[in-house]
Amino acid sequence: MKKTFLIASAFAVAFPLFAQAKTIQFPSDDPIASIAIPDSWGPKETETGVDATSSDSAVYFSIDIADEKTSDKVVSDAVDFLTKNGVKIDPSTQKDEGDSTINGMKMSVLRWAGTDNDGAVDVELAFLSPAPGKVLVVTYWGSQDSDAKHDKEISGMIQSLTAVK
Repeated sequence: MKKTFLIASAFAVAFPLFAQAKTIQFPSDDPIASIAIPDSWGPKETETGVDATSSDSAVYFSIDIADEKTSDKVVSDAVDFLTKNGVKIDPSTQKDEGDSTINGMKMSVLRWAGTDNDGAVDVELAFLSPAPGKVLVVTYWGSQDSDAKHDKEISGMIQSLTAVK
């Protein structure tokens, strides 16, 4: 998904498909952030954040909350999850997409190409800070064929991501 996170930061647009979206504040017991995810993606709260999968299973999207002490483990867990699901990242394709800002939060993005059991994929990790000492780790894994099909949904989700004050 070429520069999805950067595209999302370049414009804030309300998409009609978000009429059927679920806004989740997470973690539910002491919210740090919120995001609107289309109902068709089956969004759910996880132990460390939220995750969702497109209805055609072509894209996996998650956000995990970390702090300075747990951020390395959260990133390691995200990579382990991808590996357990058959994703092979080509380290030589790593690109630092630079910094941008989403709803007042600085965002850094790393991107790779790789493969999974179905073929070529894009993998992205984004890092945002919703509050002092907190980090949101966004994981994107999607087939390269699904880029155009899900770009508006992903952009809409990223644009809806806000810190809960």
